[in-house]
Amino acid sequence: MTGDMANDNRTDLLNLIATLSFKLGDFTLASGKKSDYYIDCRITTLHAEGGRLSGLALYDMIAEHFPQAEGVGGLTMGADPLVSNTASASAWHHLHHHRDNLVHGFLVRKAEKTHGTGRRLEGFLKPGAKVIIVDDVCTTGGSTITAIEATQAAGMNVIGVLCLVDREQGGRDNIEAAAPNAPFHALFTANDVRAAHIALNK
Repeated sequence: MTGDMANDNRTDLLNLIATLSFKLGDFTLASGKKSDYYIDCRITTLHAEGGRLSGLALYDMIAEHFPQAEGVGGLTMGADPLVSNTASASAWHHLHHHRDNLVHGFLVRKAEKTHGTGRRLEGFLKPGAKVIIVDDVCTTGGSTITAIEATQAAGMNVIGVLCLVDREQGGRDNIEAAAPNAPFHALFTANDVRAAHIALNK
């Protein structure tokens, strides 16, 4: 994909997140902290066009920064539509360009399954495979770190971490400490989304 198209995907995705997923107001977060905005990326990532764009935008970043990646995964539920759409984007790209890797998806369960195989990971699993962890919103990085640790425990090699929106509340530092060999990239910061939201609502 050309750089221009990749930039268009990103801009369109940012505007969609700003329109569908961002609200200004008085909110209490899961952590108990107060915030003057609320962001729910799932409204965008499960939206038909939002899902397509998030998969393309994440795949563009993987192709640029981690072309050797074989898999993409994350903690259920926030990562589910991201993983599926990114894997699909890689297949579309492969179909048209015949040169880029297919990037297969996997999901990390929140807790060990007690029946069956007891696997924490569903989907792609190959010992030693180079994989990317994705998440939708990164605040403290807890869900991302859970996914990193489970993926490493399953024998795969986490080479990068991507998130759609970084709230810039310490998550990046925590994730980088948990996975020092996996560079962290955010598509957008919460400030980017806020600015787009305000611009669209003028």
